[in-house]
Amino acid sequence: MSTPRKLAKRSEKGLLTPDNCMVAMIDLQGQMLFGVSNFDRQTVINNNVMLAKAAKLFGVPTIISTVETKSFSGNTWPQVLSVFPDHKPIERTSMNSWDDENFVAAVKATGRKKIVLTGLWTETCVALPTVQAIHDGFEIYVVEDCCGDVSQLSHDNAMKRVIQAGAKPVTALSTMLEWQRDWAQKETYDAVMDIVKTHCGAYGVGVEYAYTMVHGAPATKLPEWVPPETKVHA
Repeated sequence: MSTPRKLAKRSEKGLLTPDNCMVAMIDLQGQMLFGVSNFDRQTVINNNVMLAKAAKLFGVPTIISTVETKSFSGNTWPQVLSVFPDHKPIERTSMNSWDDENFVAAVKATGRKKIVLTGLWTETCVALPTVQAIHDGFEIYVVEDCCGDVSQLSHDNAMKRVIQAGAKPVTALSTMLEWQRDWAQKETYDAVMDIVKTHCGAYGVGVEYAYTMVHGAPATKLPEWVPPETKVHA
């Protein structure tokens, strides 16, 4: 899990703060992404990586869980694992992660009652644990633009179901900004802006433009991309 950071206290009053919630990322695996048709799949990856980076930045405890990795679903996306290289995903056989005692134990070990939850697919791997976790006294925030399903109807019905059960719908960007809350919190400001410029499309381009053209800051320099060496097979 991510190590909690000592940050300036944010006001709560029903809002998410870095010290009152945890993140659960469920079944972000190749086979599960193949079936997603309600959102652009590259965008789903992008949004989950943004959420993962934000969770790491703010020190929010994060759990990754997988289902039937070897026999069906494949590995967790490397883009997510690159953010949490030391995380060992919790492997399950159950579609409903709340039926898995190791997953539930990991959630409870964080000591947090608010769960920021993302996963594939919305109607099973998100809806089922959400309904049961709420029943068990947890507060669930479903990161809708990080989730996906086999059809728009499936996703929409799943979101209706979790909202009727008491879950709160959020997005990856809204979650990160809720954790940041105040631009005067300089210990995370630059990193938040880096995430925005990398993952937030037009918003990120606008930030880069404002920095360079309005405020005279130097242009962002990304690491040089070096093509991997081609292996010659005999």
